[in-house]
Amino acid sequence: MITLSVVVPVRDGERFIGDALTSLLRNARRDFEFIVVDDGSVDATGDLAEDFRAELPGLAVIRNPAPVGLADARNAGLSAASGRYVTFLDGDDWLAPGHLERLVEAADGLGCDFVRTDHVQAEGRKRVVHRAPMAWRGTVLDPREAILPADVRTMVDYPYAWAGIYRRSLRDLLHFPGSLHTAEDRPWIWRLHREAATFAVVSLAGVFYRRQVAGSLTQVGDERQLHFFDAFQLVFKDLEEEYLPKAARNFCALLAHHLELADRFTPRLRARFEERGPEMARALPADLVAGAVADMSAERAGALRALLPGLPAGPHVRHRSHQGPGRDREDT
Repeated sequence: MITLSVVVPVRDGERFIGDALTSLLRNARRDFEFIVVDDGSVDATGDLAEDFRAELPGLAVIRNPAPVGLADARNAGLSAASGRYVTFLDGDDWLAPGHLERLVEAADGLGCDFVRTDHVQAEGRKRVVHRAPMAWRGTVLDPREAILPADVRTMVDYPYAWAGIYRRSLRDLLHFPGSLHTAEDRPWIWRLHREAATFAVVSLAGVFYRRQVAGSLTQVGDERQLHFFDAFQLVFKDLEEEYLPKAARNFCALLAHHLELADRFTPRLRARFEERGPEMARALPADLVAGAVADMSAERAGALRALLPGLPAGPHVRHRSHQGPGRDREDT
């Protein structure tokens, strides 16, 4: 019986896939399986992954003939998974030795639907630990209670799918919206916290998230960046009124973040962005948008007020935003 399935989506990742799979080799157990989804790579990614078959037990390689995007690549891995638990690893990241075993021990010990962890951000030689925004550690909690308060960073601001382990019995709750090619983890994390029964956070930081990778969605500005609007339409759909202030702050923070990086957009894409941003903002209660902007830095608040003319001034402007974007791969 397989205890843990590890889903590794990757596209054109020949520079780093060896590091990722070597780290899995240092985490391997006979009851673990590893599912690499080569999402239509045109480089040697798939062949390099196949080369690990002999030394990495439980390795399967799914090769998509054409790219389907990160969301559907993860979904393909989920469909092939047979473990009691599932976790994720992006093809340009890596794990500390023994991390997966500690993850399983935490999940078994706590007995909840899913467990979230901290992670290490790696940029060149620099290493910075990023903690999941939950003070209570090693305690089983109601996921809905980790969505609020609206004006501080909470677990829905920490959307990284690879920073955790999940019972595969959650089934559809683990699947990502395949229509999205960026920000797919935003509606995913919101739905998980709204609909799962129990979760916990533990102080493990064994995932190394590689930043500033050329070709990643954080470094390019194409049509996929507009999918963040579609992602938040899914977040807002059927959302309980009590969570609307939090979701509005999420949206405004990411809107401001994209504005900061708008010089990577073509003029046509910039025009579409400046059309969709105000359109979605106008669909939200004006007081919620004004309150979110008021809590941002002066620079971000100014950028949003320029995009959203007629926005009422908030009661105050903080030097630094409480919220900020979740700093996921799709919005940084």
